[in-house]
Amino acid sequence: MSVIYVTDQSTPLKIYYLISKIWRCCMFENMSCNMKPVESYIRISLATLLLFYAVLNVSIAIALLSLFLYYTGVKRFCFIYYFFKINERFSIKNYYLSLLPKYRTSPVFIFDYKGAILFQNSASDTLFNIHSVRDLEVEAYKEIIELSQTKTSIFEYADWFYQIELQGIQKEGFLLAYFTDVTEVIELNNAIEETQREVIYAMGEIGETRSKETGNHVKRVALYSKELALLYGLSHKEADLLQMASPMHDIGKVGIADAILNAPRKLDLQEWVVMQTHAQLGYDMLKSSNKPILKAAATVAHEHHEKWDGSGYPRGIAAHEIHIYGRITALADVFDALGSERVYKKAWEIDAILELFKNESGKHFDPKLVTLFMENLDVFLEIRDRHND
Repeated sequence: MSVIYVTDQSTPLKIYYLISKIWRCCMFENMSCNMKPVESYIRISLATLLLFYAVLNVSIAIALLSLFLYYTGVKRFCFIYYFFKINERFSIKNYYLSLLPKYRTSPVFIFDYKGAILFQNSASDTLFNIHSVRDLEVEAYKEIIELSQTKTSIFEYADWFYQIELQGIQKEGFLLAYFTDVTEVIELNNAIEETQREVIYAMGEIGETRSKETGNHVKRVALYSKELALLYGLSHKEADLLQMASPMHDIGKVGIADAILNAPRKLDLQEWVVMQTHAQLGYDMLKSSNKPILKAAATVAHEHHEKWDGSGYPRGIAAHEIHIYGRITALADVFDALGSERVYKKAWEIDAILELFKNESGKHFDPKLVTLFMENLDVFLEIRDRHND
């Protein structure tokens, strides 16, 4: 019969881990400081005095003690403090600091898994309204921690803008938030966007003045389009983008001959075919740009004459095949065109316009947009009156 000896592995393992812990402490591996600078200076000074005493009295023990005090003073870590949790709060604070980039003068926060603030540096004192991670309006911050992800977001505080770099530390269950002041960059981008807006309005007006339209036409269409976009459920960002892009809806008219563009009569079939090409011309002018505003403008120029039932031009696409920007601008453009006097017609009364919209719902126009327009008619009439020719 063979005998199997079973030994308790837990005791040797415990001894091994204890020795390893003591060794790491003595060697200061992966340890953050747990003593204040004043104490470290005292240790270094005391170690110097003890070393002189050891040399004078030829004492090896005192010499070793002085070297130990000197080393712990320089490293600012004491394993006795570590084992007995002395200065634990100071040690934790320095551990947090060890996670951060050196010499960072901008605000930094460390949040726990529940979103509470564990640590914040002195530069963050100016952000006194931040009490937890929820004040940063960070979505799914726990997922960032669990997956150790890195994400960025923009945080607006009073008149300042900060870019926040969020870094999850799964092992510790922490979320680090580094703040960088980007106010000047945001203001510069806003100035550039305003310049782009002015240029686009000017280009839109060029297209309209060729057909004897007024500059207020493009402004009204832009404002109508933004309101419809918001009512439809688009974000403020998309609504603003459409407002900036919609003035370019008829830019292709610069390629249409004046004799056709300004004919004081109904166009014949051949002339009408030529007039329809302005949608494709406008798209071809803008389609090569990678700028979001001009890409949106290209879509608007191309699709604002398409119809819900597929009978429009230039491609004859229908329903949701037509981009929402095109569907919105189509309704906004027709509303303003019918209510304005042009070379070939008188302005329509509002009742006649509304009757046409009811009849064309589901034919020319997206029925949902027609409903939203009817339910909020006062908003559009107020825009029309405020920007009347």
